[in-house]
Amino acid sequence: MRIGLYGGSFDPAHLGHRHVTLTALRRLRLDRVWWLVSPGNPLKDRTRLTPLAERCAQAAGIARHPRIAVTGFEAALGARFTVQTLRYLRRRRPGVRFVWIMGADSLATFHRWKGAAEIARLMPIAVIDRPGSTLTPLSARAARRFAAHRLPEAAALVLPDRPPPVWVFLHGPRSKLSSTAIRARTRRESRPASP
Repeated sequence: MRIGLYGGSFDPAHLGHRHVTLTALRRLRLDRVWWLVSPGNPLKDRTRLTPLAERCAQAAGIARHPRIAVTGFEAALGARFTVQTLRYLRRRRPGVRFVWIMGADSLATFHRWKGAAEIARLMPIAVIDRPGSTLTPLSARAARRFAAHRLPEAAALVLPDRPPPVWVFLHGPRSKLSSTAIRARTRRESRPASP
């Protein structure tokens, strides 16, 4: 099995998440992608986070694909950091070829993630292009650190079969949707109108 792991707050999930997932399914020939709806991102404000069960239900409504599974199991696992989840999955499913999937905007801050270097050693990474994030992430600290381990995009199909550290940057049609922008718009629209 070749399984992509796509983690995030999904607050809210949107068609951009689905677009990234379908790109990874197709370009990497994955059997499945699991959306790992996190209990909360340690690098973001968690005080305004929608409850996990609501985010999972909403994400399932957006995913609508037989090869996309939505799960909030990280909360039950007690994992606060991605690296903990990935260690757990590698131990529990040693025969599965996992691939970590992230948007290009996440690559720009990847060096700040707890255990970023270990994540890169645990499983291959697929970085999917995002609007406004095509060039900057490729010069990011993590991209420079692992530059020697970057696969050419034309070799993306072999990514799940390669021993880590290895990563690929996938270009293609991009979605401008953003959970941050959706939340900001929702807050603006829910403010009472001025008299």
